[in-house]
Amino acid sequence: MTEATAVDAGTGGRPAVVPPGERGATRIADRVVAKIASQAAREAVGPLPPGAAPPHAAVVVHHDSARIRVYTELDYPGDIGGRCRQVRRQVAERVGALAGLQVPEVVVQVERLHLAAEFRTARGRTR
Repeated sequence: MTEATAVDAGTGGRPAVVPPGERGATRIADRVVAKIASQAAREAVGPLPPGAAPPHAAVVVHHDSARIRVYTELDYPGDIGGRCRQVRRQVAERVGALAGLQVPEVVVQVERLHLAAEFRTARGRTR
């Protein structure tokens, strides 16, 4: 059956068709979308440097679209732009697939860079 049905007492127990406009709506809370985005960012970033906080997200959902800001920490040196592109792509795909929302904007904010272990020991000191 393609349309929702309900049993109507006035029709002798036969199902009555409920028009699409009267069925209600599903709203996904902003914090749920933020959790999906955070998990997707964790998947895209990969292993975190020692002492790094896991990525987290802030989300604003308006109608059928979500604007997302992801905060993350990355290791350095590395391809920061490439890693941010991966995060943007993964977050947009996962939120679209799991929440059914359009994602016109994903902003990745790198909060901190962690110097790789081999560079910390090679120089002797870090700031």
